[in-house]
Amino acid sequence: MSFFRFLFSKTFLIQLVLAVFALVLIAFIILKWLDFSTNQDQRITVPNLARLSLDKVDEQLGELDLRREILDSANYNPEFPPYSVIDQVPIPGKQVKENRKIYITLNPSGFTKVEIPENLIRRTRRQVEPTLRSLGFEIGTISYKPDVAKDVVLEMRHNGQLVEPGMKLMKTSKIDLILGDGSGRYGMDEEDEAETTAEEQIINDLEEEEYDF
Repeated sequence: MSFFRFLFSKTFLIQLVLAVFALVLIAFIILKWLDFSTNQDQRITVPNLARLSLDKVDEQLGELDLRREILDSANYNPEFPPYSVIDQVPIPGKQVKENRKIYITLNPSGFTKVEIPENLIRRTRRQVEPTLRSLGFEIGTISYKPDVAKDVVLEMRHNGQLVEPGMKLMKTSKIDLILGDGSGRYGMDEEDEAETTAEEQIINDLEEEEYDF
């Protein structure tokens, strides 16, 4: 009976209230500490870093207690200044915590050089043009010269210079194609063709004179 009396006694009730109050206070303190340590209520708006130089990026992020990390980029964008930001993660306007790392991609100083692949000579125009375009080159002028095959690439030139396999040219460079005309005359230029035509005419004239006798 003494135990039940103690449960309903004033002393026990006071101790119970104090214990509950202590638990509530401890829980409140823990939640406040977690809230403070994880910066739950602190949010920073990510600024727009597009077209900014690296110095300007560091200045803006430093004022906002944010960090940055540079990602490699091989894609040159002529619409952006060299070495300026062309992409960022997180995107502008997103809410982040203090000391968050912002990943940025910088624009290279110019177009990269691309190697001319092998086995393009003596391939058809339909095969060569898509290959060159996929590498970032542009197709320039198309010209023809005597050859047994029609629309087969005989030469490639850039600014008048012969382009050989393995050479490296700047991306977006224009490459001129010299194709075969399908005339049946293999590897002849205009002078050789004219000389050959003249020789054939002389032979034909001589043959006609022999028949006249």
